[in-house]
Amino acid sequence: MTRPVRRSPKAYLYVAPAFVVFAAFLGAPVLQTVQYSFFDWDGLGASTLVGLKNYVAVFTDERLRDSFLHAGVLMLFYAGAPVLIALFLSALISRSHAMRSMSFFRTVLFLPQVIATVVIATIWISIYSQNGLLNQILRLVGLESLGRVWLGDYTFALVAIGVVGTWLNIGLCLVLFLSGIGNIAPELFEAARLDGAGRAREFVAITLPSLRGQIAVALTLTVVSALKTFDLVFITTRGGPGNATTVPALEAYNRAFNTGQVGLASAIAVVLTVVIVALTVSISRIAPREAE
Repeated sequence: MTRPVRRSPKAYLYVAPAFVVFAAFLGAPVLQTVQYSFFDWDGLGASTLVGLKNYVAVFTDERLRDSFLHAGVLMLFYAGAPVLIALFLSALISRSHAMRSMSFFRTVLFLPQVIATVVIATIWISIYSQNGLLNQILRLVGLESLGRVWLGDYTFALVAIGVVGTWLNIGLCLVLFLSGIGNIAPELFEAARLDGAGRAREFVAITLPSLRGQIAVALTLTVVSALKTFDLVFITTRGGPGNATTVPALEAYNRAFNTGQVGLASAIAVVLTVVIVALTVSISRIAPREAE
């Protein structure tokens, strides 16, 4: 039977400054946002207590419901597609003899993560424009009829933004997975090959289970980035055409600063935070548990 670990009172003194900073700059604003969500307030005048009315509006207002549905679609592009593609690429190159020379390519693939979003958005606006790179390629291969102003099309605008998210996150996931593969004992692969396991079996039986921690981290980062997407949508479409690309963060911004509905904007922010926390906790269950 193990004895409970007793922490010295000095340990709490070391943590106290960080907790004070956290409470002052994050905890207090969060509590204030929760408070605002129960009021009808334009940000300047008097406020009126409305109880749960703002939260009811989040689930009954069609535009707000659609924004959360759009965030769910973006999760497929921001999280699902990058993780699957990165796993496929990892399976291709993990056992390659050129593994040691992949540092340059990993750096290039990770580069989108360090470029400012405004720069990325501007580049992709150009690519998706009427005379942009994508439409020029379609013309070259004889598919000119498929060309369109992608970010202005009701059907494809959200998908176009999702493709940008996939491009952004593939490098992040690939770097995480290759790092995890590098920590797997080579003896496991040698034993599998001696038993006659092929590359596919080797990946499923050894590599994939060993990457559970990295997959959990990748999913957490990419899912959160999908749900809190704001700057990319704001710069490229501002939620248009119509409300085809609205997302919760953009709706919270518009309600707070453009229409004077600070209480409703706060409710959107609270609901979005709860969704992010719930999904993060769920994803954390994928990660392997440390031995006690």
